[in-house]
Amino acid sequence: MKDIEATKLSDEELVRKIVEKNDTHLFAVLYDRYAGVVYNKCYGFSKNKEEAQDLTHDVFVRLFVKLRTFKGKSKFSTWLYSFTYNFCVNYVQRNSEKKKEKVTVVTDQIKEEDSEFEEIDDSTLFELKSDKLAKALEMISASDKMILLMKYQDDMSIKEISGALELGDSAIKMRLKRAKEKVVKAYNEL
Repeated sequence: MKDIEATKLSDEELVRKIVEKNDTHLFAVLYDRYAGVVYNKCYGFSKNKEEAQDLTHDVFVRLFVKLRTFKGKSKFSTWLYSFTYNFCVNYVQRNSEKKKEKVTVVTDQIKEEDSEFEEIDDSTLFELKSDKLAKALEMISASDKMILLMKYQDDMSIKEISGALELGDSAIKMRLKRAKEKVVKAYNEL
């Protein structure tokens, strides 16, 4: 198949053909479509551009192997975002464990009681200064950061996040609520 014809295929058709033929040339078309988006996601989890580039490369290497696990239950782009976030979250957690940093953030000790916090609405998050917010995001867990980025950076709906993470809507809403509480608390402690 010529590259020009391949660029006209939908993501799902392209993935099917890549899996059928194990075709690296077709995979390059998929790479070209999504390298920028994947890089941006990786950059959100990394400390610098070089690390983000390495993570992007690693995501695509792993993606080529795992592509056959895509079942088409959601759009490919949604599946890829989830794949990338999970890869980055695992990377951050592995890095943290390797460094054996025992930095205990007060937010890790938050009790599950909802009454302990006032309701955090979205406007509270939007009022936070971006540089200080970036520091606060570094203080919360990678999974909390991931769900906040999916909602507010990628503008994904509860349904889309639910589909990407394979969790129920109510579980996503609760995780978002708790993540917002944690990031606002970390922000206020800076």
